[in-house]
Amino acid sequence: MSEKRDMTVTRVPIVLPIIPLRNEVVFPNQLLPITVARKKSLRLLESLGESESTLAILTQRESSTENPTYSDLYNVGTLAKIMRTIDMPDGSKTILIQGQHRIRLVTYLQDNPFFKAMFESLFDENKTNDRIDALMSNIRKLFKRTVDLSSDITYEQLVMVSNIKEPGALADMVASFSSFTIEEKQDVLITIDVEERLKKVNILMNKKLQTLELGEKIQSDIQSKMNKMQREMYLREQLKAIQNELGEGAEGSEIKDLREKIQKANMPPDTLKIAEKEVTRLSQMHPSSAEYTVSRTYLDWLIELPWGQSTEDNLDVVNVQNQLDKDHYNLTKVKKRILEYLAVRKLKNEMKGPILCFVGPPGVGKTSLGKSIANAMGRKFIRISLGGVRDEAEIRGHRRTYIGALPGRIIQGIKKVQSNNPVFMLDEIDKLGADFRGDPSSALLEVLDPEQNYTFSDHYLEVPFDLSKVLFIATANMAEPIPPALKDRMELIEIPSYVEEEKILIAKNFLIPKQIQEHGLKPENIEFTDEGLRFIVNSYTREAGVRNLEREIAGVCRGVATSVAKGDTAKQVITHEKVEEYLGVIKYFSETAERINETGIAIGLAWTPVGGDILFIESTQMEGSGKLNLTGKLGDVMKESASAALSYIRSKADEFHIDNSFHEKRDIHIHVPAGAIPKDGPSAGITLFVSLISLLTNRRVRSDIAMTGEITLRGSVLPVGGIKEKVLAAHRAGIMKVILPEKNKKDLSEIPEQIKNEIEFFFINRMNEMMDLVFENKDAT
Repeated sequence: MSEKRDMTVTRVPIVLPIIPLRNEVVFPNQLLPITVARKKSLRLLESLGESESTLAILTQRESSTENPTYSDLYNVGTLAKIMRTIDMPDGSKTILIQGQHRIRLVTYLQDNPFFKAMFESLFDENKTNDRIDALMSNIRKLFKRTVDLSSDITYEQLVMVSNIKEPGALADMVASFSSFTIEEKQDVLITIDVEERLKKVNILMNKKLQTLELGEKIQSDIQSKMNKMQREMYLREQLKAIQNELGEGAEGSEIKDLREKIQKANMPPDTLKIAEKEVTRLSQMHPSSAEYTVSRTYLDWLIELPWGQSTEDNLDVVNVQNQLDKDHYNLTKVKKRILEYLAVRKLKNEMKGPILCFVGPPGVGKTSLGKSIANAMGRKFIRISLGGVRDEAEIRGHRRTYIGALPGRIIQGIKKVQSNNPVFMLDEIDKLGADFRGDPSSALLEVLDPEQNYTFSDHYLEVPFDLSKVLFIATANMAEPIPPALKDRMELIEIPSYVEEEKILIAKNFLIPKQIQEHGLKPENIEFTDEGLRFIVNSYTREAGVRNLEREIAGVCRGVATSVAKGDTAKQVITHEKVEEYLGVIKYFSETAERINETGIAIGLAWTPVGGDILFIESTQMEGSGKLNLTGKLGDVMKESASAALSYIRSKADEFHIDNSFHEKRDIHIHVPAGAIPKDGPSAGITLFVSLISLLTNRRVRSDIAMTGEITLRGSVLPVGGIKEKVLAAHRAGIMKVILPEKNKKDLSEIPEQIKNEIEFFFINRMNEMMDLVFENKDAT
């Protein structure tokens, strides 16, 4: 089927005055009122005669341009006929125009006193084909759907569109009625091809309809939500009325009270949301249900935790130091570390609490030092004992699904003191256990990690709690049993054993005043002499700390209290004799001289969890076939040291003036007394060597000398640990000479000056260097 051109162009130009139009596009056949206020446009209207009623309407490219030029106007517009003119009170005019047909600019003629130009007319030619019919039908459907969704288009306009048969006119009318942009309308106006014009209007109508349908869906969703909220509110009001009728209305005041407490608890935003959600759940439960009690207990825990409650630190470093010195004697390392922390806190307010671990023998004041630190800093104090704890839930708590579930001991302690920055002591951390219920030491990894504990999550609470402000102090007798990962998170500070003079000063300044007060005595009832205290320390105690010393002092005070209660008011001066009177038979005495009264005996130095100790090593020989027998509950390392010492002696038999065949005819037995106590380690190597040399050369070892050091098959003496504790043990036993490996010379810096002045030290690199040091001058008889 052949097609005709759809537009007729009139080649005869016509001259028309121009009115520039803002924010609107005039289409052919469109009836539109226009307000004319600009001077050029008013001059144009005044110049028109009564018979002149046609003009050109061109749309401005930019509506903000007040005085447009030719370049500011589109080239295609509409020839319009003025139907009516109305003068307005403000000097402007309103004209009612009707579009006639499209016009295209040929050339501009003038711009003053108004715009005038030459145009050519553009007329549509009717043509039909299947595509045009389909486009027209689709436009009518889209326009009808748009009328249903939009209030901008009237039903009368829908009727007008439905009655138009010409395709070009249909496109123009739909475009004029629709809320397209100026650019989109102008694009329709300048489209000469009718089919192309219909396609563009189709696209624009689809786009408009999609926007309207989306808006309709959004409005429908909002309305649905509002209806649901109104329904819920109505049902809640009904529920309240029913509860009031049943006498259950009192529940409302309890829920209201909980909500007020939650708002005052200063919870973090995320925790606050969870608490409010739980209250809402609680309000929907019956008070007699089991779940109600569980939920209420959980809320009470959340409300009562000190989310924002902190005590103010005492940052006066001098004052804190005086307080620590007043409570504890010496302990320089610990006090220095606490003062450093406070000094940094004074300079930088936001600082995470340190994680300290005091390692030392029993009775040296680790636990009481924690209390002293809390008092000096002005903080609350919590202590939990971890000895024997085997259940992870002790630390992290139980989940609320279990009956009787509670938070762990960390959160319980925080709640008890009502402060989020206390001094928290974890006592006996080296005695944690593990079984099928979990590993508590693994649970402590989060608690004692400053990079994690600001979001510590208890299984019961299931919300994060900030532990970063807490000053954690752990205590242990030994560092070895502590798991490596846990040990890595703590700053270990060793608290050493006390020497005799330190014990006497501690007794005078701390223990005696405390026991006098606890036993109802007065200073005028009792007085301890230095001689009496020294006698108690050496003859009634054998310890690294002062716990037993305090116990013996308490025993003396009880004896004096008994005398005072009987009417004896005379002041009791506690001397050597008085101590024996009140405490009975001496418990400990120095046995070194008596023990070393024959060959084959040497004194070694050992480290134990409760401090240093002296060790007697005895050797004897008998007829046999060269066997070496070791007794005294010795570990593998100690047995290997004995074998190494014997092998070295055999290899150097000539040098030591020993019969080369001694091992063929004789059995040797080495015994370490206190056979019920396990013993191990390489540090007894030189003592085993000296004991064997003494036995085989028949030379007696000096009773005033002790030794420690590891040996090798080549005769070297290697360094060992625990030097301070071992030297203090030698001093307690009255030993005045000590042999140490040369490489342990540096460790003497940790030993008090008084001890170093009273003990003579010998440092050796080779085993044969001590031959002239350890033996008496004459052979044993």
